[in-house]
Amino acid sequence: MKRVTGIGGIFFNAKDPVALRAWYKQHLGIDVMDWGGTAFLWNEEARAPDGGMTVWSIGTAGSDHFAPGTASFMINYRVDDLAALLQVLREEGCNVLDKTDDSEYGKFGWVIDPEGNKVELWEPPAGDGKLG
Repeated sequence: MKRVTGIGGIFFNAKDPVALRAWYKQHLGIDVMDWGGTAFLWNEEARAPDGGMTVWSIGTAGSDHFAPGTASFMINYRVDDLAALLQVLREEGCNVLDKTDDSEYGKFGWVIDPEGNKVELWEPPAGDGKLG
C-alpha cells in the first residue's frame, strides 16, 4: 500500500495575508487565486520533461539552514533561470541574499519575503534535474 506519494500542499500563516499574497504574485509570478492559494499541476510531458519532483525533508532543530529567516520552515520553488530571477528581484527592491550555491543538485539562491521567511529558489541542473 502506498502512503505519501508527494506534497499535496504547503500551508502557512502570515501577519498580513493579503499583502503577502500580492508579494508572491508580483515578485515570484505565483498565480494566487481569490481563495488565497494556487494549485501547481504537474504534467510530466508539458511542464517537467526532465522528471521534475518535489522534495520533502526533516532537518535538525536548531539548525541555521533557514537563517536569516525567522520561521521554522522554508519553501523551495523550482525556477528556470536563477540568475535572471535574482537580478529582477534585486531591481524590485526585494531582500535577496548575496550567497548562491551551485552544486551537482543545481543552483540555489534565496530571498527573504516581507514576513521574514527565507525562500529558496532552485534551478535544477542541466539534464535530468533529479536528486540522488
